[in-house]
Amino acid sequence: MAKRSAPEVNAGSMADIAFLLLIFFLVTTTIETDSGLNRKLPPIEEIEDPPIIKQKNIFTVVVNKNNQLLAEEELIDIADLRALAAEFLDNGGGEGEEECKYCQGPGDPKSSDNPDKAIISLKNDRETSYKVYIAVQNELVAAYNELRDREFIRLFPSENMSFVEANKKYYDPRTSPQEKIRLKPKLSEVKLLFPQKLSEAEPSKTN
Repeated sequence: MAKRSAPEVNAGSMADIAFLLLIFFLVTTTIETDSGLNRKLPPIEEIEDPPIIKQKNIFTVVVNKNNQLLAEEELIDIADLRALAAEFLDNGGGEGEEECKYCQGPGDPKSSDNPDKAIISLKNDRETSYKVYIAVQNELVAAYNELRDREFIRLFPSENMSFVEANKKYYDPRTSPQEKIRLKPKLSEVKLLFPQKLSEAEPSKTN
């Protein structure tokens, strides 16, 4: 009896199939990204005599290991943090050269003199959850943005947009270079009125 030959498998299209599968997985796969904060570290400057900062110009925010929030050593809810920070920044308690003419705060002499002097100090525990840390950061940045929105609308009402909207438009790659040139000095002017001075202390160790 004649010996049968084994049927051959046509592997000519295997490369095409593998390539199609690769494209399919690349298109359908979603890559999750962690939420974070965009921060640009300031350049290193050699300061011989560091400036003296008055305690009243520092707004202290602490997050302990139990994710509890303390502002100026008082236990608060995170929902109240933005308003408290904005009130501190906008206080305008200075006199003479340190007077803030555009501030609308209570003018408490025991609180910050002006936005240029005001510093928000944030300190967290090493066991503080990342979610709470991000939430606190967002509320503090939102306090700055609320005040910047107010001043941008006051100074440039014809723009029909807030500072946040104008800033987003400036960094949008679809915005024309001419529009960016027009917006840049206006954004810079408002940033000078309420400079973001957010200081982060090294996390404390849990005993």
